Amino acid sequence: MRTSDFDFNLPPELIAQEPPAVRTAARMLVLARATGAWEHRTVADLPLYLHAGDLLVLNNTRVFPARLLGTWDDTGGAVELLLLESADASDRTDRLLETWLCISGSGRRMRAGLDATFASGHVKGEIVSALGAGRVVARLRSERPLADVLEEHGRVPVPPYIRRTADDARGVLDHARYQTVFACERGAVAAPTAGLHFTPELLATLQQQDVAHAFVTLHVGPGTFQPVQTENLEEHRMESERFILPEETAVAVGACRRRGGRVVAVGSTSVRTLESVAAAHDGQIVAGSGRTEIFIRPPYAFRVVDALLTNFHLPCSTLLAMVSAFAGREKVLAAYAEAVTQRYRFFSYGDCMLIQ
Repeated sequence: MRTSDFDFNLPPELIAQEPPAVRTAARMLVLARATGAWEHRTVADLPLYLHAGDLLVLNNTRVFPARLLGTWDDTGGAVELLLLESADASDRTDRLLETWLCISGSGRRMRAGLDATFASGHVKGEIVSALGAGRVVARLRSERPLADVLEEHGRVPVPPYIRRTADDARGVLDHARYQTVFACERGAVAAPTAGLHFTPELLATLQQQDVAHAFVTLHVGPGTFQPVQTENLEEHRMESERFILPEETAVAVGACRRRGGRVVAVGSTSVRTLESVAAAHDGQIVAGSGRTEIFIRPPYAFRVVDALLTNFHLPCSTLLAMVSAFAGREKVLAAYAEAVTQRYRFFSYGDCMLIQ
């Protein structure tokens, strides 16, 4: 398929810059896979569409303040690192010295041996190697555990379409709201945004209806924002991301299947985790961990997921291709046109679709 097959007109003012005041107040377009018919609801109405025996699968990754701002030691010029994942050996002994794979933001050419100071002097950094395309390996020494320094001095890496200046007070809001209420496994640089709509009260209501929930972990990386730059969609390569599927979740999916319930994936990351595991185990869901590069696009035969709650995605994106594989390209694009007409809010802080 051509990448342009997933294009649509999106007025820029519909890109949400802030979350709704109440998580469950976000609008929810309910799309029927079989007919393409839709309804206009809010997330608070979700219990009307889920049934006893259904299983919600949510991603419990936690976004960490992965942006470090600093200056080069030799020139005083500004530099920024976006920490992606640790490159340390598990047996390292110096707990204040860590090595990370990063994306660098600087006007100068990256090379090994460059030194910089970050976090108002609390972190010293050295470029170990330049990998190209803005990727570097950096060695970071901090005065105390780096995780603690990041919580105090790091910045939440909100997506590039959420516009923030260095002194934007809304950054405080991002620390609280660019995070799901069930986030606990630290390691993502982007939130699993469909999960942002949930509250403890909503989950409790669903449990009272005998709608169970279980968790997977997929640490969302910057590849989630990587534009497709190939004319043919099949030529695009997804960036590898780390996942964990716990034993209790594998058991819950099996129990859901036996009782005739539906597996309802919350967000594309939950879909990708479940379908990656199923693809590797002949359709079965088993506990385990690893990395996935799965690119779900039409045509794709889903092995696990029966219904999907997902936000509205970018034109020509891998995420829109995945949703189109689930519900049909024509039906999805028609629903997106309706969402634009009805002034739904798009992307991470925006509204959502329930596809069933």
